Amino acid sequence: MSYCFIIPNYNHIHGFVDLISQLSEYSLPIIIVNDASTESIKSQLVTISQQYPKVVLCHHRFNQGKGGAVQTGLNKAIELGFSHALQVDADGQHNLQDIDTFLSLSKANPEALISGYPVYDESVPKHRYYARYITHFWVCVETLSKELKDTMCGYRVYPLTAYDQLASGSSLGKRMDFDIEVMVKLYWQKTPFKFVPTKVHYPENGISHFKALDDNIRISWMHTRLCFGMLWRSPELVARFFRRSFN
Repeated sequence: MSYCFIIPNYNHIHGFVDLISQLSEYSLPIIIVNDASTESIKSQLVTISQQYPKVVLCHHRFNQGKGGAVQTGLNKAIELGFSHALQVDADGQHNLQDIDTFLSLSKANPEALISGYPVYDESVPKHRYYARYITHFWVCVETLSKELKDTMCGYRVYPLTAYDQLASGSSLGKRMDFDIEVMVKLYWQKTPFKFVPTKVHYPENGISHFKALDDNIRISWMHTRLCFGMLWRSPELVARFFRRSFN
């Protein structure tokens, strides 16, 4: 088993050097995907990659969205021969003290996707907090299960064999819909899941790239597609539900 970090980055630089410094203490490669940031921030990312030998820096010529950047990072990790990739957001939301827990749980469950289960503080935007419950309802419908405790937290360890199998035969959203869609489809693919309660803090100077109208429409359309995808999978999903209920 071999691990790396993946960080999608679109114009995040405040606190980013500190983030890389903390991650570098784990002596794991760090794949940064520059999702067509401004030239100034791109230059700073290049400088960071030169300062930290474990950093692998990838560039998008055009902005593809968070999901597109994560997919580029996952594909790069597969290309480099890693078995697992731990995704961390660039904006400083995630509690890095939980990394050891994520890695230990992944090593004990190598086929599982290990995901953060967010514990929010007062900094969470209210629309993000309530949207989580709306999405959770639809995910329960799409999986006919309550097993996926959260699908919006981008703090997770991907088993790359399972991801590669999914990505090779299924299209995935490239923006804010990705985090949700990939987990539902991996569940359909029978990938195991483990969840880690983790504190999530929204920094005062943080930048959000969530576009209320565009991303909500995109996510709503994604849920519509996934509900239709659930219908023809429903016999197997119902059978799985009963197997787990009586085991």
